[in-house]
Amino acid sequence: MLRDRLLTTPLLVTLSGLAGLSMFVPAAHASLTRQHQMAQAFFYSGILVLILTLMVAIATASWRPQNIARSQLASLVGAYALIPVIFTLPITQVMPDTSFVNAWFEMVSSFTTTGATVYDVSGRLPTTVHLWRALVGWMGGLFILVTATAILAPMNLGGVEVLSGRTPGRGSDGLTQITRIADPSQRFLKYTVGLFPVYFGLTLALWLLLMIAGEVNLTALIHAMATLSTSGIGTGGDLTVLNSGLLGEAFIFVFLGLAISRRFLPETTLVAANVPLRQDPEIRLAVVLIVGVTSILFLRHWIGSLEVMAEQDWSAALRGLWGSLFTVMSFLTTTGFESGEWDAARSWSGLSNPGLILAGLAMFGGGVATTAGGVKLLRVYVLARHGERELEKLIHPSSVGGGGGQARQLRRQGAYFAWLFFMLFALSIAVTMAVLSLLGLDFEGALVLTLAALTTTGQLADLAASNPIQYVDLSSEAKVVLAAVMILGRLETLAILALMAPSSWRH
Repeated sequence: MLRDRLLTTPLLVTLSGLAGLSMFVPAAHASLTRQHQMAQAFFYSGILVLILTLMVAIATASWRPQNIARSQLASLVGAYALIPVIFTLPITQVMPDTSFVNAWFEMVSSFTTTGATVYDVSGRLPTTVHLWRALVGWMGGLFILVTATAILAPMNLGGVEVLSGRTPGRGSDGLTQITRIADPSQRFLKYTVGLFPVYFGLTLALWLLLMIAGEVNLTALIHAMATLSTSGIGTGGDLTVLNSGLLGEAFIFVFLGLAISRRFLPETTLVAANVPLRQDPEIRLAVVLIVGVTSILFLRHWIGSLEVMAEQDWSAALRGLWGSLFTVMSFLTTTGFESGEWDAARSWSGLSNPGLILAGLAMFGGGVATTAGGVKLLRVYVLARHGERELEKLIHPSSVGGGGGQARQLRRQGAYFAWLFFMLFALSIAVTMAVLSLLGLDFEGALVLTLAALTTTGQLADLAASNPIQYVDLSSEAKVVLAAVMILGRLETLAILALMAPSSWRH
């Protein structure tokens, strides 16, 4: 009976109820740590949200959408607009001196797994609020994993259009399935049940590994949730706060690999699971980028030594190599963790602030249908193969491209849709920069903040600019613009256009 009721409940109502239930977790933590006023704020906020959700569920019990696919896509957009407002409620009670805009910006950043913060995470925030930020980011990571499979994939969105070669938002067999055969709520529940145990189990495993390495319980949990969700939300600006040191970073590095390809998670129908790892395009491109960028940063030391003789310190060399390797991996997956040895890496390479490299890695992004943001590795790979084929045709106009039907499809329709997305991505950067410039930001600040929001890598504000940019110093209008761009970067422009397209209004 309960399952049938859940299947007929609108998605936004279900998400609101889950948001209310999640508030009991920080309430329990605050109660155990004897922060009774904070526990009351989270507990009563959860009760209030559940009561309001129940009332809305009763009012919408007989509601049925006329266009199911468009309704689900609209619910997905509405979730990023409404759920962060619900998450903000306990924050305004716990921290009465903060403004609603700041609290809302913080929750949008967490739920979109961006990780940008307007607070001093190393001093001002209580531990329970740290836990709440990480938990919201963790739920946001699970949400995008489920929606990528249950909603976006059948509509040829989120990178799936590159593989299928069909028009994004309509005209596919998967769309017929979601609108005529399978109830969307049933699909959402099915994929949630399939993904949640694995997602929770991996988080638990990393949490235990970090504690075994010597990390404090709560700090280990927060960083485990931030790693699996690629939100990069931690208790400090970098990983120097970890007591586990390099061993803890090594554990985090391994789990960051989950954001490179969807094949490491269940429901791998979006990728060719039967293709060997060495032939997986996303993994191959990720390895090339990680090894290539790390090698450039490491070898630049000797290039600079041709002019200035440098001492050979192998200990500093190894620390610099690890700092480069970890940070490159972190920003490629749009997590934004800064290695504790990143300063050693910068000193070794001789670059005072290689922020442009980190911004470029974040633009590449992680795998399709993962928690990572950015353009996505598969789209970049398809564009590279298309460019390679065009160069071959310039040299040998009569040549025939091989690789089979799938490879030809990727070089044709796949490359077309990848280029379309890339142009929309570039246009989004230009428009956002123009708006931020009108709000008083200089060119560098507008560029860095735009890339940070659009790639869901909020930590770029600290590392990519010549001088760190503080989100708290921005105007309320700039924060609202950046929050909207975070949602745009999380959903991707094609999904918004598919929702607005007149063809999606038809029954």
